[in-house]
Amino acid sequence: MQAITPAQLDDWLKQAGAQTPGVMPVVLDVREPWELQTASVKPAGFELVAMPMRSVPARYPELDRNRPIACLCHHGARSAQVAHFLMQNGFTAIVNIHGGINAWSQQRDPGVPMY
Repeated sequence: MQAITPAQLDDWLKQAGAQTPGVMPVVLDVREPWELQTASVKPAGFELVAMPMRSVPARYPELDRNRPIACLCHHGARSAQVAHFLMQNGFTAIVNIHGGINAWSQQRDPGVPMY
């Protein structure tokens, strides 16, 4: 499974756009609702989809297999598990955002609270 850092997200978005023209990539945030209320990212060049990790096995059919998906959590462990699960279920354009929203705050947007 490919992993990117938040600092590499813009490059990944460009690459995903070149591979799937006209298809907006997804950042799949698999954190719990309370975590989303504590700190969240602002969509820019991607659609933000919130789907807590525990709900993914039941809800993953809601996701479009043709859209590139970058999985996000707090530090990267849960999102890596979800990325692996999605790949096992036929999704091919999947990456994990290594370091999660914690690294997002450090590398992309210091306005995102760290917790």
